[in-house]
Amino acid sequence: MAGIKVLIAGESWVTTSTHFKGWDFFSSTTFHTGGDHLQRALEKQGIVVEHMPSHIASTEFPLTAAALGAYGVVILSDIGANTLLLHPETWLYGRPMPNRLRALAEYVHGGGGLAMAGGYYSFGGIYGAAHYHRTSVEEVLPVEIAPHDDRVEVPEGFSPKVVAPSHPIVSGIAGPWPILLGFNQLQARSDAEVLATHEGLPILAVRLVGRGRTLAWASDVGPHWCPEPFVNWPGYQRLWGQAIRWLAE
Repeated sequence: MAGIKVLIAGESWVTTSTHFKGWDFFSSTTFHTGGDHLQRALEKQGIVVEHMPSHIASTEFPLTAAALGAYGVVILSDIGANTLLLHPETWLYGRPMPNRLRALAEYVHGGGGLAMAGGYYSFGGIYGAAHYHRTSVEEVLPVEIAPHDDRVEVPEGFSPKVVAPSHPIVSGIAGPWPILLGFNQLQARSDAEVLATHEGLPILAVRLVGRGRTLAWASDVGPHWCPEPFVNWPGYQRLWGQAIRWLAE
């Protein structure tokens, strides 16, 4: 795995707060990242990881399949389709730019590995605003994406059920797995292989597409849906290491 280079796009947000103290008030702005657990888990296994926060991805995410070829695996996590579709050159100046969702599909057909991890701006997302339904990315993923809000909050927690224990991604990861607190509700494609489920819905699924491979992880890669006991579980590191190895095959 030492030679694999992974691009994680998304997993960042900016929070602005207004603090009221009687008559007086002030504002503060903070920047946060949510993929730190995943990045550390991969780097501990010798995998090279580049994290591209959403505000950087809007301009710096590769424009073509050829440029994406610099990476063995691309992970989209909590980054809406509009961030990749609306390059500032188009949004601000009305200039044509390449469709980066189509570039991702071409990258997969040419032999690349693509994963999407769940979250409020993954798959359908909050209010359906992630907008991956009927896009080129949906066409290559192992799941069909709803056009509406697909989030399922499970505050009491659930443990994913492994249904294909011999698959290389989940091989050797004994259950029961720690609990997750939510997921995106997806529908597995007929040619996908579902590896883990909750109440019959896919939590982890994979697919062969052209010369490439894709993966859908319906929950988050860190809190809140993927809480501390899960990310600190030894199986978390093994799961993602084996996933990256399989995607980059």
